[in-house]
Amino acid sequence: MIGRVLVIDDEQSMCELAQTGLEQRGFSVTWRTSAEQALQLLETDDFDAVLTDLNLGELSGIELCARVAEQRPDVPTVVMTAFGSLEGAVGAIRAGAYDFVTKPVAMDALALTLERAIQHRKLTAELKRLQDRVSGAELANVTGDSPAMKEVANLVARVASSDANVLITGESGTGKELIARALHDQSGRSGPFLAINCAAVPETLLESELFGHARGAFTDARAARKGLFVEANGGTLFLDEIGEMPMGMQAKILRALQERKVRPVGESVEVPFDARLVAATNRDLESEVADRRFREDLFYRINVVRIHVPPLRARGNDILLLAKTFLERAAERSGKGVTRIGNAVAERLLSYNWPGNVRELENCVERAVALARFDEIRVDDLPEKIRDHSGQQILPISNDPDEMPTMAEVEERYIQSVLKAVGGNKTLAARVLGFDRRTLYRKLERIFQVATN
Repeated sequence: MIGRVLVIDDEQSMCELAQTGLEQRGFSVTWRTSAEQALQLLETDDFDAVLTDLNLGELSGIELCARVAEQRPDVPTVVMTAFGSLEGAVGAIRAGAYDFVTKPVAMDALALTLERAIQHRKLTAELKRLQDRVSGAELANVTGDSPAMKEVANLVARVASSDANVLITGESGTGKELIARALHDQSGRSGPFLAINCAAVPETLLESELFGHARGAFTDARAARKGLFVEANGGTLFLDEIGEMPMGMQAKILRALQERKVRPVGESVEVPFDARLVAATNRDLESEVADRRFREDLFYRINVVRIHVPPLRARGNDILLLAKTFLERAAERSGKGVTRIGNAVAERLLSYNWPGNVRELENCVERAVALARFDEIRVDDLPEKIRDHSGQQILPISNDPDEMPTMAEVEERYIQSVLKAVGGNKTLAARVLGFDRRTLYRKLERIFQVATN
């Protein structure tokens, strides 16, 4: 069922005609022949949209729109008006109507308008829900509401208190360091959280940064220094982009993890350390091992527990929760009174693929706040590539019954779209789709059989 619609027209035949046409197209329809009866019903029952004629007798359609907007502002109203009566349609919009259609009404066009109205209601409700809970979501970009991020949060909670090495994988910009910090924060360790980007430090300096050095060990080494392994005693050492680490350093890291000791550059004595290692990479380390660009023994040493951070495009409405979080931060920093995200903006944020993930979303929202001229972000405030992005439609809009896909075809397209979005990860795809893995494999097998026949 697409949604519940309340139809109001003073002609019973028109109500029955609308009921027949809309129910054939997947709606549940209730009708009334007077505005007063409809308003009474709205007080006790819930509808996803209201469809009303403009001429109703004692209480006009425009007055009804105003009453519905006051009584049930969450329920969108679509007005039917005679062809050419633009003045009445404009009056209805000003009174609070969502949209209007002209008589004689094409049933397919009416169904499409009502479907958009219902989607608008759902999106508005979701934005309000996120706004109500975002103030306490300091780690919203870690936890989220999506099944994929709930699984990440659950895994973090389960392994945080152990000393096992953790490998965090995921695309660039997904927030892998935030996951590492969450692991540390929940671990109960009293020591510090120290991080280093292995790709940003030259190999000649990386050993000194990690293991420390003696005074005079090299030029400019005017004093002895502890390395990060020792400085992180009692805490967590986070090695970001470990897949970029040179092979020579990989061997030294492996020995340090095996012996739980490091030898500072220029020293002959090893120093013990008590730091938990968390590593992260956006590379496929198993492929790197197969291509002999990453040591297999080090891979198994750091990959005791793996946590995969899903891409933003696979996190559904987490996008809006994160956007609201970033909006509040950016508005506070800039001193601007931007408090809301417009519905049209929310639709574009949800349809965009976010190749830069959370980092790209944060930059997008900061830019939008900087450009905003009103109390809400509007489409014109978004970067051009997001503003002009048209999401790939799983179900093409067509009013021709011969061009409409079957339900099996719609399901097949959606499954393939989700698989593409999560990079072919069937476990994550099953989670996004709400299937267990066995169900997903069975559906994929059916799709393959149809394709090969």
